[in-house]
Amino acid sequence: MYSGGFYPYPSPEEYWAYWSRYIFINRYTDAPKPVYNDLLALVQGKDYFVITTNVDHCFQKAGFDKKRLFYTQGDYGLFQCSGPCRQETFDNEDTIRRMRERQKDMRIPSDLLPVCPHCGKPLTMNLRADDQFVEDEGWHRAAERYENFLRTRESQRILFLELGVGYNTPGIIKYPFWRMTAQNQAATYACVNYGDASCPEEIAEQSICIKGDIGEVVSTLLDDADCSPGNLPDA
Repeated sequence: MYSGGFYPYPSPEEYWAYWSRYIFINRYTDAPKPVYNDLLALVQGKDYFVITTNVDHCFQKAGFDKKRLFYTQGDYGLFQCSGPCRQETFDNEDTIRRMRERQKDMRIPSDLLPVCPHCGKPLTMNLRADDQFVEDEGWHRAAERYENFLRTRESQRILFLELGVGYNTPGIIKYPFWRMTAQNQAATYACVNYGDASCPEEIAEQSICIKGDIGEVVSTLLDDADCSPGNLPDA
């Protein structure tokens, strides 16, 4: 699906036929496995914060506190002006559902092509792909909450839990987690990655690196613990 997003579709009607299905599956359909629900069970009652480069909203759909989430790279559920003429986003669920329902022969009707209500330019997805990405008020509020969370817990006992982060955008989660672990002797860095779980030698004694499936690892943690908030290990 990801690769298909880069295909040079010959018309906007065909482009949105593809993307409406893509968005519907990834944003408005429940995740096929209980990984996010299991993660929520692990942090329930804890002092946690989630920073993610995923744009599928699965954390919030699973019940994570919206005020403890920072989607740095956007949201499949939002449109933005392609200009952009302003730092504003628009909910797209109704439009995406109508595109999916009304498309025929791999095209949507031209009257469903999304346009900016302010300048009339085509709308696009609110996804960070270049310097046109819109950081709206909600994005900035989430960024501020994340920064405040880290600032007010400096030098405290903390777990930086990295799940499935690769080297596409390591500067957002991976490298900052390494740096903050190195700066805080009370911190622990834990990484779960199916193919590449590693850490710098400088923080090796503070790190736990597991090469494996995230769902299986989280499920094992749940099986090994009484998941009532008062009985889980501190994290």
